[in-house]
Amino acid sequence: MPGYPGVQVRETGKAPVYDESLPAAQKGVQGERLMEFHDKVLKCSECGAEFVFTAGEQMFFADKGFKNEPKRCKACKAKRAEAGGGGNQPRAETKTTCSQCGKETTVPFRPTQGRPVFCRECFQSRRSMGAA
Repeated sequence: MPGYPGVQVRETGKAPVYDESLPAAQKGVQGERLMEFHDKVLKCSECGAEFVFTAGEQMFFADKGFKNEPKRCKACKAKRAEAGGGGNQPRAETKTTCSQCGKETTVPFRPTQGRPVFCRECFQSRRSMGAA
């Protein structure tokens, strides 16, 4: 398999069958497909620390069809998830004037020139008129 050193593959077109008699680092397709995974040491793209990409994790990635190896260690991955998916920047709040009623309002995006911007009330009323 490209990108997975230590992996041996013989393609047969058959679906994978999990055989409990094989060692944990191997899976096969009824004796036709042999895949070996070995623990790998990778470097975290955020903190630079080394972490182990285990044979079990590699099997999981292969089963799910993931093409890329993980970039972050478990600690950085958890920190990123806790922060809300990794978006470093808070949502841009922009003060503008409603195109319909003229009231000053704040919107959670940067308005595009030439397109109307509505306050919450006008937006909701336009949405309900469009749905009816």
